[in-house]
Amino acid sequence: MIKAAVSVLLVLAALSSAFGKYMPKTGKRIPQTLSRGWGDQLVWAQTYEEGLYWSRSRNKPLLVIFHLEDCPHSQALKKVFSEDNQIQKTLDDDFIVLNLVYETTDKHLSPDGQYVPRIIFVDPSMTVRADITGRYANRMYAYEPSDIKLLISNMQKAKKLLKSEL
Repeated sequence: MIKAAVSVLLVLAALSSAFGKYMPKTGKRIPQTLSRGWGDQLVWAQTYEEGLYWSRSRNKPLLVIFHLEDCPHSQALKKVFSEDNQIQKTLDDDFIVLNLVYETTDKHLSPDGQYVPRIIFVDPSMTVRADITGRYANRMYAYEPSDIKLLISNMQKAKKLLKSEL
């Protein structure tokens, strides 16, 4: 009796965990090391240049995340970011994504300095969207775990502005 109850409990736990996480339209994808934990189900660009190429060719905005593996602020944002189904679905459907643990040579990606974590949007015309910012005046592109709703709003803004500019 106990074995049967444990078996049923394990099956229910497995089923509930399968339905709780965002699953892309194409089915479960093999986790990539490029995600670095920011969303294993997403297809990540390997370099900034590749991200720009995909953005232009697919006519989707590029979202660039700058972070460090050992930064507690980056880790906290990564946890909330990767667990938010709305963010993961929007990124999968409407964005090209890239996360970097190093700075690029493009100075446009650090308009107000080099700090982590920061999230920058780039449109398909390869223009850095300096107008889409977070809530901090001294770190304009920084987001904290409590800023997820603002990040979602900014993602929608990047999509809408892109559509209206074309």
